[in-house]
Amino acid sequence: MTTQTRRERERAQREQQIVAAARELAETEGWEAVTTRRLAAEIEYSQPVLYSHFKGKGAIMTAVAVQGFEELVDELRVARTAARAGRDALAAVAAAYLGFAQKRPALYDAMFTHAVDLPFASPDTPALLRNGFDELLQAVRPLAGDDDPGILTETFWASLHGLAMLERSGRLPPELHGHRLDLLIGRFAPAAT
Repeated sequence: MTTQTRRERERAQREQQIVAAARELAETEGWEAVTTRRLAAEIEYSQPVLYSHFKGKGAIMTAVAVQGFEELVDELRVARTAARAGRDALAAVAAAYLGFAQKRPALYDAMFTHAVDLPFASPDTPALLRNGFDELLQAVRPLAGDDDPGILTETFWASLHGLAMLERSGRLPPELHGHRLDLLIGRFAPAAT
């Protein structure tokens, strides 16, 4: 192994350590607790080392969001492919999405509520983000009928996001989660589908 290869591997490991520490700190104490000073202390490196990897907290949050999209794509794909097509696939994807948002609130926030340096809905959108949308699209498309599948998928996604955020903030009673999800699926995929 060359010295250059070892240095690149160590750099990648440090970068992953920074991202993991940020993610853990955000999940336990919230994103406001994630500072470069705090992260430097957590990973036992100086702040200049952090800045040699990331320009600041925003760049770290973007790296965390990218990890989140990788995980979300995997969970949506598993849910969609494990279910029968049509209504069952839509329900499985919806449950997986909402479960992801509920289990990992800080990660979900990095992905969808905080400003991160990732372009959405543009030609520059990274493939990973498009893959997540495509998993939703593949569940919605067979049920779209005369509606534009892309716009219908955006509407379904917006509905899921709204439920995730309103339930998490306590603005909707948690005991009605299943009923709300059934109603949503029923509107997008009537029982005859």
